[in-house]
Amino acid sequence: MEHLTGFGRIAARYDGFILDLWGVIHDGVTPYPGAADCLRAIKDAGKPAVLLSNAPRRGYVAAKALIDMGIGPDLYTGIMTSGEATWLALSQPEADPWFKALGRRVFHLGPARDRNVMEDLPLIRVDTPAEADFVVNTGPDDLGSQTDTAEFLPVLRACRAARLPMICANPDLEVIRGGCRVICAGALAQIYAAEGGDVRWLGKPDPAIYQPVLSMMGLDRGRVLAVGDALRTDIAGADSAGIDSCWVLGGIHGAELGHDPIRIEAAAEAAGLSPVACIPAFVW
Repeated sequence: MEHLTGFGRIAARYDGFILDLWGVIHDGVTPYPGAADCLRAIKDAGKPAVLLSNAPRRGYVAAKALIDMGIGPDLYTGIMTSGEATWLALSQPEADPWFKALGRRVFHLGPARDRNVMEDLPLIRVDTPAEADFVVNTGPDDLGSQTDTAEFLPVLRACRAARLPMICANPDLEVIRGGCRVICAGALAQIYAAEGGDVRWLGKPDPAIYQPVLSMMGLDRGRVLAVGDALRTDIAGADSAGIDSCWVLGGIHGAELGHDPIRIEAAAEAAGLSPVACIPAFVW
């Protein structure tokens, strides 16, 4: 693994890029310093950059959030999210026997702002797990704890008692939002699976999420570099899809590893992963 100070040096070696959002481009509230300039440099080089996020919301919603942060669609080629993958899977259930068997009555575990993953679909949203055929998990709702999974044990156990299959629309366990560590849908799904629940995870590190992204780029995966901050999802996902990766250290692993090359190398080795390079932040 090369330890670089900026992205420009490694960018010259590839024809296109798959970029994580949370932890690379922004922290959920504001863009990281230099990230927009880095996107602009990629564009000026005439190379495609597709944003791939485990955000549990539709792609157009994620794009609007970027506009609100000052990052317009002119700075990237396309966007794919776990929420978009969830909507696509629910809109074409006949393509997968697991989805075809779900039924129509859905219990949503998550905030109201994420219900767009079910919009315009022939589903009936119900208020309790006992009424549902399956559960869509987009993470902690705004009325519950953002840091403690224990608060969600009652609802998870109610879903389990009803034997509900669960769609996890965000495989991340946690993210850093505005400097604070908060839990995600993946942390709740992990508990559900550990208690015997049936979970389908949509998003990184599943290699399936990379195929539509590569199609947007029109490039062979051997000429593409994936950039992300989380070993478990971004780097492992790229590895599972046969794509080189660059590890951004300023996101989810920042407090844990700092800028210590020994700890950085040890963490990657312990995870069985080999990113081709690491950088402290997504700067040119």
